[in-house]
Amino acid sequence: MGGTVRVGVMIGPERGDSARKVARMIDDVTWAERAGLDTAWVPQIPTDFDALTAVALMGARTERIEIGTAVVPLQTQHPIALARQALSAQGAANGRLALGLGPSHHWIVQDMLGLPYERPAAFTRDYLEVLDAALRGPGPVDVENGTFTVHNPLDLGPVAPLPVLLAALGPVMLALAGERADGTVLWMADERAVADHVVPRITKASDGAGRPAPRIVAGIPVCLCRPGEVDAARERANRILGEAEISPNYQRLLDYGDARDIGDLCAAGDERAVAARFRRFADAGVTDLSVRLLPIGEGREELIASKRRTREVLAGIAADFR
Repeated sequence: MGGTVRVGVMIGPERGDSARKVARMIDDVTWAERAGLDTAWVPQIPTDFDALTAVALMGARTERIEIGTAVVPLQTQHPIALARQALSAQGAANGRLALGLGPSHHWIVQDMLGLPYERPAAFTRDYLEVLDAALRGPGPVDVENGTFTVHNPLDLGPVAPLPVLLAALGPVMLALAGERADGTVLWMADERAVADHVVPRITKASDGAGRPAPRIVAGIPVCLCRPGEVDAARERANRILGEAEISPNYQRLLDYGDARDIGDLCAAGDERAVAARFRRFADAGVTDLSVRLLPIGEGREELIASKRRTREVLAGIAADFR
């Protein structure tokens, strides 16, 4: 394989009965732990379940697997509130939280929430200054910068090292991720975008700041299917996951690579084809893969069977990358 890569799976609230979401997420994360996967990533969907609440629930029912958020939007809460929530979830998970966060997108922050979306990189830098001080607790948090004036006692502290991963797509955010965070969480970045755009920029910034090599978490859809079904799998990816492409941030990221849409990013095909796509991401420099399972079939029973086959294959491929 192209290198040692931690393979994880996205687990989160999808469409369906709200009363069943918690049980489904716990079933999925306990499967991932039994299957030997390294991580579980919980998306923060604008219309659905709270990701850090999900981390706390999953962490209480597992023992080993790292559970990360991908990602918590910054504008929705004060950095002290986020620090308090993250430290609480980390405690519930016995130190296994990876806190993925970011400044989100204008169509969420401005259009959905009615909040200002101005100078997101500068806002993120100021936010991280407060958050970093809070995550070093317990103790007083005293930070004054262009956005925040905070003088807040905090009795919470991390129960273990708490990695902070910043969603970073453009050059400024990647530099910030390298300087101030432990890595980045990506979506809509193909192998060329990772190798030519993400890795050089974030690595240069982390080296300049004297920080350890950054984690680079690439999120990709995976559809296990017959070779003749690959085009249908890519079309399905575009239909189910394509709404994010409206973001100018993602459009600019696509311009750094060869993919034109989420269908092009989908690792589709048989086990050999999926493993080969993982290998190309490993060669590009990713340290972690976050897999969005994309079952294929007609009707509920076929989709369930497809998900099970894909999970079995994913567990085998993950073992090969260690």
